[in-house]
Amino acid sequence: MAAKETVIATVAEKAPVTSERQIRDDLDTKLPKPYVPRAVVAPDTENVNGTWGHKHNNMSVLQQHVAFFDQDDDGIIYPSETYRGFRILGFNPVASFIFMILVHITMSYATLPSWLPSPYFPIYIQNIHKAKHGSDSATYDTEGRYIPANLENIFSKYAHTVPDKLTLGELWHMTQCTRNAFDFFGWTASKLEWGALYVLAKDEEGYLSKEAVRRCFDGSLFQYCSKTHKAATTKME
Repeated sequence: MAAKETVIATVAEKAPVTSERQIRDDLDTKLPKPYVPRAVVAPDTENVNGTWGHKHNNMSVLQQHVAFFDQDDDGIIYPSETYRGFRILGFNPVASFIFMILVHITMSYATLPSWLPSPYFPIYIQNIHKAKHGSDSATYDTEGRYIPANLENIFSKYAHTVPDKLTLGELWHMTQCTRNAFDFFGWTASKLEWGALYVLAKDEEGYLSKEAVRRCFDGSLFQYCSKTHKAATTKME
């Protein structure tokens, strides 16, 4: 006799929000153990092994996300490196300077190896998980691992115009819906981060694709965008 299939309810009649924000219930057939956090790779249903050719260097996915800005590969990101990183990505000097200030003022102290603050505002990649803020998508866990199911659910919940792509309005709605109560810092940080990603990676039609978001999580998007910007700049010259 065949085993009876278990039916899991994902919508509650008296909670309309559960119907408005649908979650994927077919991930097990497309991606092995989608709810298990991955330490070093960032897969999705189209890339079950993560980003092809991307070297994780035994860093967590969250560490990989910020490693692009470590220009000298010493494990510490200084403000000047963050500024150069944003410039390499194509952001103008004013935006790059503002991002540099915001990133290091808000993240440096949490990652320091001691209780004493540093006047140089460095960010230690080894401790980057300590700088994780609330009101985010929860695609990173508190140790900096990556949870594939949570990436997929971003798009199943909020991408209503085009599957696996977000409009600017849907992106704004998503950051509104993931807010934690009274987490004013997290609300602001989330909107700034997703807004910067939208500016960096939106396509010609104004959509932010799931592939761009996934590659942002493991940092490979930054390598791609820096090469693209460099090529475009060289062509113009």
